[in-house]
Amino acid sequence: MKLYMAIAAAIVSLLLLLCPPAYAQEEPQPKPNILLILTDNTGWGDWGVYGGGSLRGAPSPHIDRLAEEGTRLLNANTEPQCTPSRSALLTGRHAIRSGTQSIPMGTPLYGLIPWEVTLAESLSDAGYATGAFGKWHLGRSVGRWPTDQGFDEWYGIPNSTDESVWLTPETISRYSIAGDVNVADSNKPWIFESHKGSQPQKQKIYDLNERRLIDAELTQRAIAFMTRNHEAGKPFFAYVPFTAMHYPTLPHPDFEGKSGHGDYADMLVQTDRYVGQLVEAIAKLGIEKNTIVIFTADNGVEDSAVGDGQYSGWSGPWAGTYFTAMEGGLRVPFIIRWPDKIPAGKVNNQIVHVVDIFPTLASFAGAKVPHDRAVDGINMADFFLGKSSQSGREGFVVFVADDLRAVKWHNWKLHYAWQETKNSPIARYSTVAKLVDLSRDPRETRQVSEPYNTWIQYPITQLVSDYKSSLQKYPNVPVGAPNSYKPRSQ
Repeated sequence: MKLYMAIAAAIVSLLLLLCPPAYAQEEPQPKPNILLILTDNTGWGDWGVYGGGSLRGAPSPHIDRLAEEGTRLLNANTEPQCTPSRSALLTGRHAIRSGTQSIPMGTPLYGLIPWEVTLAESLSDAGYATGAFGKWHLGRSVGRWPTDQGFDEWYGIPNSTDESVWLTPETISRYSIAGDVNVADSNKPWIFESHKGSQPQKQKIYDLNERRLIDAELTQRAIAFMTRNHEAGKPFFAYVPFTAMHYPTLPHPDFEGKSGHGDYADMLVQTDRYVGQLVEAIAKLGIEKNTIVIFTADNGVEDSAVGDGQYSGWSGPWAGTYFTAMEGGLRVPFIIRWPDKIPAGKVNNQIVHVVDIFPTLASFAGAKVPHDRAVDGINMADFFLGKSSQSGREGFVVFVADDLRAVKWHNWKLHYAWQETKNSPIARYSTVAKLVDLSRDPRETRQVSEPYNTWIQYPITQLVSDYKSSLQKYPNVPVGAPNSYKPRSQ
């Protein structure tokens, strides 16, 4: 009897090993950390993996390595200006929906109204520590600072880095009234620091010296934020919108003359090193496999006519600058790495838009995307994870401020108005819009006139029709709307 009982016990034990109880569940996976690095006014072709790097006199080994370890996009697109792109990134909505397609003159009420839901707010609600380190450009009044919009902490500049030239003797002399060279304290450019629940505090005047130093400080503050929250056992979202490569491109003293090819190339080398430091910090913390790293830009290059081209990046095969609907203004570098999750060394030409970042990261983090408003972003989790070969995006509308300039659909683009650079004149097509084939004509020089291509108008005009139809249910937020504004919905 004892023998039979022993055999029965052994069989039961074996069955339990082979068929665990139904109530046994896998341990929940920890939420991934997120590091989102955004450069300013950067050329598609500035970095080595996009054809630049050593060709530009500025090797980019750290960014190139990030691309080798992750997926690199060839057809990542943004809005054509700084504020619209940052708004679209953080809300998943085209900027014109949020009233952030332009900055109104003569009023402090610009940027995101409190009604908007940002990626930082969504991730914060999902248990993330959220920090922003760099350029904001989405409002500098009560209710519109980064720490009013979901970030636990922020250190950086509220607007654009060209404000650092305001206090130079040349600028003061040129623009002073009646010889008054005193700049009001309230109008001086400042670096701010803030924490959720309190108003931002001025730290340092943002002059040309601080312009050289700021990105190094942003890097170290972002590293400290990631380290602090990892040690506290909390997932983090570190948003690092560098001031590079925006005018004036003045490198840190440690990088001045480093490339031997001028300030812009020096700053490319500098930025590559700072990206390397951020990624190395993640490795030292031992959290590489549980951290999503995205490296991209807010829009394309500045007009090369400014400063005789010394401040302008290289767009590779694409023509045009920011503030236009040209590919050189819309198409940006985009690298995403998540070891063992996102395929390494993959290159893809599927269309992705900056509005897609919010719903995709929310999906990875188990966070929510609002459903009471128009959200233009597409959840591309399966695409980035390699489960789908298609991004799911066929195209998008292109607004420059309030002006519908173009529509991009697959490799085609239809221009309703033509402007090659920010400072060049605008030509409007009163009868037939200009259709270009980006595959055959990446510089958008030739009008496609073959009659067998007229069918393209139908899917392109459908994108416009879909946008206009959505306005019936979800009206756009007007530019300059007050904090109390809440759009009606049908």
